[in-house]
Amino acid sequence: MTSEPSLPGDPATGPGPAAPAEVVARQRAELERLRDQAATAAVLERAKGVLMGVTGCAPDAAHEELLQRAKDGNRSLLEQCWLTLGALPPPRERPSHPATPPAPAGAGESAPVGSRASAEVLEALGRALLRVGSPHELAGCLLDRLAPAVAADAVLLYERLPEDGLALIGHAGVAPALAAQWRHVPPVPGWPPLEALRSGRPRWLERPAEDRARYLLIGPPPDRWLTRAWLPVPEGDSARVAVGVLRRREAPFTARERELLRAVARLCAGRLRTFDSPRDAGADAGAGDVPGTVQTVFDALPGQAVLLTPLRAASGEVTDYRIAAATPEATDVFGRMGRDLVGRHLLENYPAVAGTPLWQGCLRVLETGVPYESEPFAYQDAGIPAPVTATYTVRAAPLGEGMVLSWLRYDPEDRQEQRLADVQRLGNLGWANWNLLTGDISWAAQTYTVLGRRADQPPLPLERLPDLAQPEDARPLARAIAGLVSRGHPLDVPFRTGTAAGVRHLRLVAEAVTAPDGTPVEVHGFVQDLTAQRSAELALVESERAMLLQHGTLQAERALAARLQHALLPLPSKPVRLAGLRVEVAYLPAQAGIHVGGDWFSAIELPGYDALFVVGDVAGHGIDAVATMAQLRFTAKGMVSTGSSLTGALARLNQLLLHSRDGQITATMFLARYDPGRRVLAWAQAGHPPPLLVRRGEARFLDRPGGILLGATAAPVYESLELRLEPGDRLLLYTDGLVERPGEGLDAGFARLAEAVRAHGCGESGSLDALLAAMLADERRDDVCVLDIRMPLEEVHDAVGTPAEPDA
Repeated sequence: MTSEPSLPGDPATGPGPAAPAEVVARQRAELERLRDQAATAAVLERAKGVLMGVTGCAPDAAHEELLQRAKDGNRSLLEQCWLTLGALPPPRERPSHPATPPAPAGAGESAPVGSRASAEVLEALGRALLRVGSPHELAGCLLDRLAPAVAADAVLLYERLPEDGLALIGHAGVAPALAAQWRHVPPVPGWPPLEALRSGRPRWLERPAEDRARYLLIGPPPDRWLTRAWLPVPEGDSARVAVGVLRRREAPFTARERELLRAVARLCAGRLRTFDSPRDAGADAGAGDVPGTVQTVFDALPGQAVLLTPLRAASGEVTDYRIAAATPEATDVFGRMGRDLVGRHLLENYPAVAGTPLWQGCLRVLETGVPYESEPFAYQDAGIPAPVTATYTVRAAPLGEGMVLSWLRYDPEDRQEQRLADVQRLGNLGWANWNLLTGDISWAAQTYTVLGRRADQPPLPLERLPDLAQPEDARPLARAIAGLVSRGHPLDVPFRTGTAAGVRHLRLVAEAVTAPDGTPVEVHGFVQDLTAQRSAELALVESERAMLLQHGTLQAERALAARLQHALLPLPSKPVRLAGLRVEVAYLPAQAGIHVGGDWFSAIELPGYDALFVVGDVAGHGIDAVATMAQLRFTAKGMVSTGSSLTGALARLNQLLLHSRDGQITATMFLARYDPGRRVLAWAQAGHPPPLLVRRGEARFLDRPGGILLGATAAPVYESLELRLEPGDRLLLYTDGLVERPGEGLDAGFARLAEAVRAHGCGESGSLDALLAAMLADERRDDVCVLDIRMPLEEVHDAVGTPAEPDA
């Protein structure tokens, strides 16, 4: 490191004699020049390192290349160095004269990144590229550097194929199975990396909902990565490789992140040119780590075989294998053959092999030198456009530092017997053959299992099969067999047989092979175990029977409850007048379910010509709710009629609920008494929704006096309030079924009711039916009870003798 000269009087050297001003100025200028030289040298070395990593050239060649680029671009060497690093210099190291802006490196690109952090990322990446030997390693290198810089979670490299599709040449941060599924993609519309390569401009996918509708996204699930960037790697005037950066972060890429990713794409261009393109990997007969003569030997070998050289990580772990030679008949699942496979990676051609017993067997071959031969297995590749499945046996044998891998594809006929055994096992059936001329009998192993016989027992003649059946099934089975043997009639007969495990339900299906004269000479067929199916059918029949019985019971209960409710809660056929008030009643049962509820009302004239109004709601449905409703309804009327106060009546009703039905039922109630002489409505409530008052076109809910629902506590406190009614007033009393909706708060229901009253219920002409239609357009999940009380506009001085129906 270059040491800096000390100035006279500098604290580093202690006090000294004073110097003339011009001497001090020259020394300071010399110091600044030396500092600039040191900074330039440091930046120059960093830029040379990046260029060496990208192109693989020597240090002197990298220096000459930087000088030539600076001359061609009319830039200083320092500017060219920072441009090579992918960033502008920090403010303290930038030259004082303005730099000529460089031409963009590719379509859609902008100026380099202006951040020291970004420059450090690019510098570290450039040095790391020196150790990268394949596109797959490049993807891992990019993810290591971009994860902390831009929160990258996965990196993918796609190369454009001659037929305009894309091939995945490198990936990091994605599961091998997912990479295998998306390894080859045809030129489908809406494929972001293909669009980026065609247009030469990056694709920034930052709106997950819109991106799922517009693009084909790598998944599943497609929302695993919420933001994605696809950038073309510039190569002259075009691009053949796209870099994908996938993030779980749901946030747009910042301007700094975008510029950094563009610089990374430019930085990758040179290194990608040093790799063997997958399209041309098989063009060289000697590709790989072995001489070309080895490929010549493989060209003369029959069958399917490849020579593999292991690719190891820094820890020594085998991460993949490179195909160094291949026989002409060697074929991968995408149809590539022979020399087209040379230079490629094993997991590129057979991605589903990773982690399988075959993979572990190959590792043991490298470790022990002992050949490995696999069991027959089915191999399926999950690539696009369609999976390919075949059955193979694979053998691996060591050869030098690598191994020879050969495989044999099974002919379908070789698997016929195994497939037949699988069908019998999965279908729980066994085939059988009886030769009627020679008496030879042949049973499959599964037939013994189905019939419950030991394998060492001889097979039974056809005419003796009824001996295995239950007595009631033996005769029908014997008749069917006789018709088959004598006349060649095919049979399909169910029968039961007893075994140590219990009774089994079996089925015999057979047909005859006849001679030219029509005489049966051979019988073949199968016997199937249907025990599980029959058990399920019987259980289903029993379940349906129980459901029908339960349905009938519930229907009877509903009918009884409905009749009881109708008897206890008669509805007036038209509006009535009570104490000078017009009263209209509506009761609507719930549409859902088969139970009636416990909603009720009372509107009666009391001694002294006062009027009593009650609306209540018992929790629950069914007979218990209706019975409790009747008890509360008649008890409340009796208490108030005999002089009890409203709050006293509520307190006694609360005690009644607590001491009846084990205190398991609760109820809400609105209780009001109207004095026509004073036009005052006194009211109390127990956990009931507030009444709605409509006065002079304005609707508002009354403040409720204190009062908890009935049956909730042994020490409740009930309060009462008074309301003076004016001509034209309208008061709505209702149960909660009018305003409650699933998933909605009560405040929203109250607001909806007030709006409906303003729209359909203001004035004397307001219709209760129109109001209910507006409020109950959807299916009702609870009963609804409404009392609509109105004060006529004309003056009513004496309400005595006004017509009314008793107990409306």
